[in-house]
Amino acid sequence: MSIQQITPKQRGYLIVNSHPAGSEATVDRQWRRIEPAAATGRAPVVLVLGASAGYGQAILLAGLRRHGVRGIGVAYEGAATERRTATAGWYRTAATSALAEGSGGDVTFVNADAYADATRAEVLKLLAERYGPVDHLVYSLASPRRTDPATGEVHHSVIKPIGSPYTSPSLLFDDGAPQVGTVDLAPADEAERAATVKVMGGEDWGLWVRALAEADLLSPGFTTVALSYVGSEITAPVYRQGTIGAAKEHLEATARELQTGVLADRGRAFTVVAGAAVTQASTAIPSIALYTSLLRNVLGEDGWRTTDDQAVDLWEQLTGAKEPALDDRGRIRLDGWELDPAVQDRVRELWADPEAALAADPAGAAWFYNQFRQLYGWDVPGVDYTVGVETAVPWPGQR
Repeated sequence: MSIQQITPKQRGYLIVNSHPAGSEATVDRQWRRIEPAAATGRAPVVLVLGASAGYGQAILLAGLRRHGVRGIGVAYEGAATERRTATAGWYRTAATSALAEGSGGDVTFVNADAYADATRAEVLKLLAERYGPVDHLVYSLASPRRTDPATGEVHHSVIKPIGSPYTSPSLLFDDGAPQVGTVDLAPADEAERAATVKVMGGEDWGLWVRALAEADLLSPGFTTVALSYVGSEITAPVYRQGTIGAAKEHLEATARELQTGVLADRGRAFTVVAGAAVTQASTAIPSIALYTSLLRNVLGEDGWRTTDDQAVDLWEQLTGAKEPALDDRGRIRLDGWELDPAVQDRVRELWADPEAALAADPAGAAWFYNQFRQLYGWDVPGVDYTVGVETAVPWPGQR
């Protein structure tokens, strides 16, 4: 037992501890927001890579809630120690597992580096022994580094523009109060661009799909999707036209290669362009916090599409209830609500003078800050942070 009363340890956009009850509550709230549906037919077998956070977690929860999926979720999270809590993703995974069990679901969670050959071997063995061929592979990994399994070389991703320096307003928080600052980034060199593609491009996705094919673990009608983002022209210099954009281009090229290669006549591969969201990955990108806050002000609560909303929409397309909403590059688009021209025109007007925009309407920035804190289980409504909580929560299946 490790009962502790804990407080957040935060510096800027970095929080190094998490709250078990708060993290569990965020998952419970997601579960309740997703409208249940009566599952029909055989339960689809899924493999979700990156199942403990962001879109990967939302897609798994929506699959469980609405389609009774079964299968494996892979995440790489840290356990509690004497000095630190477990990561928020650890606690979210425990909560997701409890909900799956309570709803009669059958999901096994593997805590391991999804980039490693040993993890692939472990997951393939588990699939063969317990679940059988995979219907849907969801690739939603975000990491600052990746070890190439072929060479052992460790590659580090960077968030930088390509070609020219980048200067932009950004959103800072001093003791929770929003302020507009400035971010200046030098352009990436070729080695940095290539390393970012190695980490965040499609190479690892391709390895997973080919491994499933070689193990005869692709079901008839197999579909795989990898999460991507395009975003606004406002953030394009540091995102879509920068090093991350180069990685996303590689991811999209990988989808086409898989479709015409290993999946020819055997399945489908798509990238999924999701809309803006407050995730642990997105908060690391300069200017995204400010852009997202202004976007929230424009759309309001009624116009905002949560990760859960988008996950439900994606499942409708994966299961054939709706035709896939493909663009001219063959990508599934979930971001029309964000990139609506009228919405973007208004965001650009606010971006022209962000200090005045925040002074006139601070709600978006306050919402962003609250959403960011909730990623780690803090500031969640209904949670009593004055009482001690058990921090040494076991990983699902480990008692």
